[in-house]
Amino acid sequence: MLYLQKATQVTFSPDNDLDGLADLYAYPSDLDGSWLRVNMVSTLDGASAFQNKSGGLGGAGDKAIFRVLRGLCDVVLVGARTATAEGYGQPEPDTAFTERRSAAGQRPAPRLALTTRSLTIDPDFAPLRDPGTVVITTAGADPERRARLVDAGATLVDCGDDSLDPHVVTNYLAASGSPRILCEGGPSLLGSFVDADLVDELCLTISPNLVSGDAPRIAHSDNDDAALHRLRPVHLLTDTDGYVFSRWSR
Repeated sequence: MLYLQKATQVTFSPDNDLDGLADLYAYPSDLDGSWLRVNMVSTLDGASAFQNKSGGLGGAGDKAIFRVLRGLCDVVLVGARTATAEGYGQPEPDTAFTERRSAAGQRPAPRLALTTRSLTIDPDFAPLRDPGTVVITTAGADPERRARLVDAGATLVDCGDDSLDPHVVTNYLAASGSPRILCEGGPSLLGSFVDADLVDELCLTISPNLVSGDAPRIAHSDNDDAALHRLRPVHLLTDTDGYVFSRWSR
């Protein structure tokens, strides 16, 4: 066992060292195909939300890492239910990452990919009208709801017949120029990627709080044959507010 307090201490300020954090969280330089990075937050007792939102669990350090992870990715992949509940907007260009993204041949800002089998997204949901947004659904989705979203300006892509195929999702995103995938949940979407053994990296913020209640875990599925998928620790960071920022990889 290792006594973590004896590890090398590296201090970052969320306000003035985004470059340092970006170096720590850089994607593999020899990337071949997609790389699925997941960013989630959890309380000490395993809750992934407080009052039905994950945003209430974060702090200043978590927001800085959230900004860095978005600044490095090609696409933000999130369940439509999570996106609407959390009030998502289309990711905007961040000047702190302009040079880095340009050097990597990336768009000025990441795309937004929303997953939904039901297509129950409100057609007035603003990100749908952005040409960079894609709604990932299934061939068997309700045709009337499909037509309603298309009429609202949404771009729909089928990645499965009656249910989303995680392999098809990641292959589609990589083939469409977005191999650096940042998944932000929710639990059902993450659960499908865990079951498919497609999670390459997990960035997990541990909020220094207990909440009890019936909040969900960061990943959930109805798979009766769930298996263990081992990841190795890459680094652990902390801040003066007591948050722990862990990074795990294959």
